[in-house]
Amino acid sequence: MSEGLRERSKARRREAILRAAYELFADHGFEATTIADIAASAEVSPRTVTLYFPSKLALATSHFDAFADRLGTALRERPDGQTTLDALEHWLRGEGAQRSDLDDLHDRMLDLNPQLRAIANARLTEVIQEGARIFAEERGAAPDDFGPRMAAAAAAAVIGEVCHRTQEADIDMAMAFLRAGVGTLDTA
Repeated sequence: MSEGLRERSKARRREAILRAAYELFADHGFEATTIADIAASAEVSPRTVTLYFPSKLALATSHFDAFADRLGTALRERPDGQTTLDALEHWLRGEGAQRSDLDDLHDRMLDLNPQLRAIANARLTEVIQEGARIFAEERGAAPDDFGPRMAAAAAAAVIGEVCHRTQEADIDMAMAFLRAGVGTLDTA
């Protein structure tokens, strides 16, 4: 088996495990679902599930962790001259363009499992706080100053509302809202 074929096969198996888990978590709840249930639904062995995901919680948070990592990377590794807001807008547009049915299934799973939603929100908060530090540095302010904290809070709300929307108008409106809010910080 060629290296490319092997990697594609692993990626398909990983997605099948994620899809099976998210469907079961949404239908039966996180606590009631076992690794054996997930393995049976994905048509793999329980050992295969744990080779890809060391725990049920790691499996449940994997998709969101990747999402949060992409956001953090977009903010940290933005090109020279690109503002934090520009990087956020670019990231939001890219996320919306890549939306898949697995994203919808993941959202359904989170909606039906508040404990998983809380974990996802905590992870997003970490990334947003990192964004506030970057934003503060960009403006020559301290990360705990009121302005960067307000900008981070507004950015978190925007991300929560539009991160998976594909409508350009939604992203345009959200970014106009953020830019106007940041503009008021400049005049305060």
